[in-house]
Amino acid sequence: MDQLALFFGLMLAAIVMVPVGERTGLPSPVLMTLFGGVLALIPQVPNVRINPALILPLLLPPLLYASVQRTSWAQFAANRRAIFLLAVALVFVTTAAVAAVADAVVPGITVASAFTLGSLVAPPDPVAATAVAGRLGLPRRMTSILEGEGLFNDVTAIVLYHVAVAAAVSGHFSVPHAILQLVLSAVVAVAVGLALGWGANKLMSVVGDATSQVGLSLLVPYASYAIAEELHGSGVLAVLTTALFLAEHALGADDVTARLAGTTFWDIVDTLVIGIAFGLIGLELHNVFRVGAGNWGPMLRHAALVVAVVAVVRLLYLLPAAWIARKLHRLRDMDEDIPMTWQETVIMWWAGMRGVASVALALAIPLRTHAGGPFPARAELLFIAFAVVLATLVVQGLTLPWMVRRLEVGGDIEAEHDLERDLALRAMTAARTRLKEIERNEPLDEELTEMLYRRAFDLGVRISPDVVEDERRESHARRLRRIRALRRIQEDMLSAARAAVLEARSEPGHDPEVVDRVLRHLDLRSLRG
Repeated sequence: MDQLALFFGLMLAAIVMVPVGERTGLPSPVLMTLFGGVLALIPQVPNVRINPALILPLLLPPLLYASVQRTSWAQFAANRRAIFLLAVALVFVTTAAVAAVADAVVPGITVASAFTLGSLVAPPDPVAATAVAGRLGLPRRMTSILEGEGLFNDVTAIVLYHVAVAAAVSGHFSVPHAILQLVLSAVVAVAVGLALGWGANKLMSVVGDATSQVGLSLLVPYASYAIAEELHGSGVLAVLTTALFLAEHALGADDVTARLAGTTFWDIVDTLVIGIAFGLIGLELHNVFRVGAGNWGPMLRHAALVVAVVAVVRLLYLLPAAWIARKLHRLRDMDEDIPMTWQETVIMWWAGMRGVASVALALAIPLRTHAGGPFPARAELLFIAFAVVLATLVVQGLTLPWMVRRLEVGGDIEAEHDLERDLALRAMTAARTRLKEIERNEPLDEELTEMLYRRAFDLGVRISPDVVEDERRESHARRLRRIRALRRIQEDMLSAARAAVLEARSEPGHDPEVVDRVLRHLDLRSLRG
């Protein structure tokens, strides 16, 4: 099996693991990691030959961009305190704790290389967190915080990693310089992200075509990451800034085709890239076996100790942090999503899985220092990093669904229904208000006006039947049954029409381009109902 066949095999597995995960209740990233691990045990499967320096630039931008499409700036702003505590403060605490333990137990390690290890295992993976939380029906406040933590903690961890690696290879470290580098990296990233977001938004309005807009949306996160890194900023933060800007400004209310095409496209990209990323984690077991050969006992003990530190520090941090947040919430009545019970706090703790960023940073550790000697304890760092990733992904990922059920943590269905009803009323009111404005400006037939008002009413009721009282709801239900029967018959008719057009495509004398144009017209007619 060569590298190209392995690559396509991972993509095929990524597609297959989605329905498998839905049927088993297990997250697809965890299943892909296990699949990659199984492949790594097969002698015929080659070692993965990917430049470690390319893993983050190739995989993180589309993954982050796709994750941001499911959220908004308002959601981040509402959870800014909780996200700061987890994505910044907890990363620092975890880095320091792991560095202290590694410096004490790993032979041959230096303080700088110990901090390198701490920084690369500190950030929970944003993709794993969102993939797991999104399929377990967790309360929205929890998924918001997990998504925000996962998206922003890589920024802190990667900057800490670069500072620690620079200190390890040069032998010098300056706290003021490190703080200045952190601040400048963030400022450059935000500036680049906003500039790219503004420019992409203007360019999308110029190109107009949905296909070109979707293609541009694929290039933008890569450009944002590359430019920010070239200017010594945080590529991750730049991508987040660009994605948040475009999520708020890129598409207008009437860009229906671009929105539908973009959603479908990014769902596909998200599925494939997640599969490849976590499959590569499993395949990198080759490196783990090679590094640990002949020294399994001490390495396993060191790895188990670091895994325990990572897990315990997160729990010991979350319990008081959640308690303080609840106290502040009651005292100041802050509009902020926080874990409200100890059960939710436990789930937040157990959802802190490590993933793509940790693996990429571990593989990117330099081989030698500036003095020409080997990077201190590089083999041990690689082994421990992979152990943390595999232990958190596999153990926590496989048991998280069981823990959610055991602790009876679920989403607030009633609140979601209330929000859905409010949005349905808002949509119905807007449609009827616009119809009244049209009536004032142009004469409308009475029968046509009555039909349009009924359709505006139906618009809200189809979204949420709770917007009307029982009697009108029953009347609407009868009308809806008639409409559904009409649509079913109409779709059968359109299906026969499409079959006839497709049959004509294989007949001589029919231009395939003309046939496809007619078929697209019929497809769009079916889409509009």
